[in-house]
Amino acid sequence: MSNKDCEKAGRGRFIVFEGIDGSGKSSQMRELAKRLTKSGKKVITTAEPTGSAIGVFIRSVLGGEIRKTEEELAALFALDRIYHNKEIEKYLGEGIDVLCDRYYYSSLAYQGSETDIERIKKLNLDRSDIRVPDICIFVDVSTEVALQRILGRGNKIEIYETAEKLDRVRKRFFDVFEMMKTEGRKDAVCIVDNSGSFGVAAEKVFQSVEKIR
Repeated sequence: MSNKDCEKAGRGRFIVFEGIDGSGKSSQMRELAKRLTKSGKKVITTAEPTGSAIGVFIRSVLGGEIRKTEEELAALFALDRIYHNKEIEKYLGEGIDVLCDRYYYSSLAYQGSETDIERIKKLNLDRSDIRVPDICIFVDVSTEVALQRILGRGNKIEIYETAEKLDRVRKRFFDVFEMMKTEGRKDAVCIVDNSGSFGVAAEKVFQSVEKIR
């Protein structure tokens, strides 16, 4: 269904936020939710992994409490995503804009930087049970800035939150976006620099989303 068809049907927009850990994507997502709500839109925010049993298990893996291979973790994310899509479709059908913190781009970048990306693509792309977002907002900062922010939180460090892994994943994200262009995919990606003014980045996010329809 095209954006024009979605508008006629009164469907909501599916907006995904991506970025390496420490990029500030979650803060930008919350800011967009406020702005859209203020403009009269119905909005819901969500995230992956979800709060389902699978999602809770994934968080234990990310926290280092349980060990799984990258292939196993990618499969778990895909299962959680399929479950999540049922909820996403419900809200979109009710005319609600859905803002999601992480989606299949993260699987392609994180697990795809550690194992065969073709396997990750098969799990996530060109599937009727995993929806293509209306737009992906990639919130970008350097590895150094991201690591500073992560360490500043004082929280337990997760398995991907090292300088080496963050750098590899950031590069992989750009590889993924280029791959999608080369393969002629319909994914719309907007890259936003979040290393400077939060407000300037937030305005770019808002304007990019408003162009969808």
